[in-house]
Amino acid sequence: MCEETKTKEVYGLPRLNEKAPDFTAKSTHGEISLSDYAGKWLVLFSHPADFTPVCTTEFIAFAKKHDEFRKRNTEVIGLSIDSIFSHIAWVRNIQEKFGVEIPFPVIEDLKMDLAKKYGMLQPGASDTQAVRAVFFIDPDQILRAMVYYPLSNGRSIDEFIRILDAMQTSDKYKVATPENWRPGDKVIVPPPATQRAAEERVNSDYEITDWYFSKKQI
Repeated sequence: MCEETKTKEVYGLPRLNEKAPDFTAKSTHGEISLSDYAGKWLVLFSHPADFTPVCTTEFIAFAKKHDEFRKRNTEVIGLSIDSIFSHIAWVRNIQEKFGVEIPFPVIEDLKMDLAKKYGMLQPGASDTQAVRAVFFIDPDQILRAMVYYPLSNGRSIDEFIRILDAMQTSDKYKVATPENWRPGDKVIVPPPATQRAAEERVNSDYEITDWYFSKKQI
């Protein structure tokens, strides 16, 4: 007798530095498309379900930092597989019970189309809920960073602002940033690619530790 085995469908992940998966979807602010955000940075984040305590803390934190995202030419969109009506009821509940207005749209993804496109469904974590995923999309609609969290643990919104600052600084000045870099800290100068450039580097005005490790203030 052959033992019947069940396999779980696995969805591919989007890839960094490629075009973000396109979408048009219903949201609490009406129909929205990825193309609506061309020219801006976008933080697209998923949450497992409406009316859950960890997700509620995250929504409140995103809302309180909304102006900080806007200062960085960044918009925020939430998403779960719940319905628009559930989203609306939850957003209203957050305002009523916690005194916090949710200023960003929340996407309905009942058919899990976006969740599949963006790899938000992780069979090992849940078959029916989108895990806590965050996607950073740049003004050219290129996917630049993504972060996944377990269902049980909330995310740090301050860290998302920090990585936005770092990526925007890297783009503007063509530099890299060290661990836990913050605006005002020194940045890392890309290492030289030739022996001659390495020799010139050690005699430059940068803060030199070695030919491959140099910092500067911007």
